[in-house]
Amino acid sequence: MLGTGIDAGGSGSLVAAALWVEQVLLGPAATAVAVISVAAIGFMMLAGRIDWRRSATVILGCFVIFGARAVAGGIAAAAGSGAGYYGASEPAFAAPPPPAPAVPPTAAPPAAPSDPFAGAAVPSR
Repeated sequence: MLGTGIDAGGSGSLVAAALWVEQVLLGPAATAVAVISVAAIGFMMLAGRIDWRRSATVILGCFVIFGARAVAGGIAAAAGSGAGYYGASEPAFAAPPPPAPAVPPTAAPPAAPSDPFAGAAVPSR
């Protein structure tokens, strides 16, 4: 099939399986498991029951799993494929938004009203 990114050799099922694994690893259930594991690691560190090295490994693992898409897109862009992640033709990073229009200057604020009682408590000479 031309133009679909799936060749005639039958690798479409492999791509579909890879997409399913990605959805399982990055879905809501995986997010909940990651949040619970980071919270459990935090409590264990607070109680002094786990060392810093093991806790950093768990937290770094969560970053690697959930950041895999961005890392793969960056590697593909650096390799010069120009296709990005899964053949998408959009850039890896979005363009910055256009600058906000300049706010027109406003008129000077009105002069403060005079206070007739200013200095009333000061004795006069």
